[in-house]
Amino acid sequence: MSGATLASRGEGSFVLEGILDFDSVASLLTDGERMLAGSGHLDLDLGAVHEANSAGLALLLEWLDLARQRKRTLRLHNLPDSLVRLAALANVSDILPLDGDSSRAQDSP
Repeated sequence: MSGATLASRGEGSFVLEGILDFDSVASLLTDGERMLAGSGHLDLDLGAVHEANSAGLALLLEWLDLARQRKRTLRLHNLPDSLVRLAALANVSDILPLDGDSSRAQDSP
């Protein structure tokens, strides 16, 4: 069985941990709604994501869209290689707001 959790580190910083797949992302939608409540800049660390498939990428794109609708900035950090490759394959790498350390998902620095 797969699973993933979203936890707050305080002050707009969150960590996503586990496996992002079709079994885990449905429960994370509600967690993401709570993360996106309020105002201000958000940082999401994905360094503890062990595996991810297209469902995980879809979840991130959904959260980014919700953040945009709510006029919030959501910055992604430490994307796992599987998500970087999927984003490139789906031609969405350029819309993922990555930190400087995750620029590997982008063609240019």
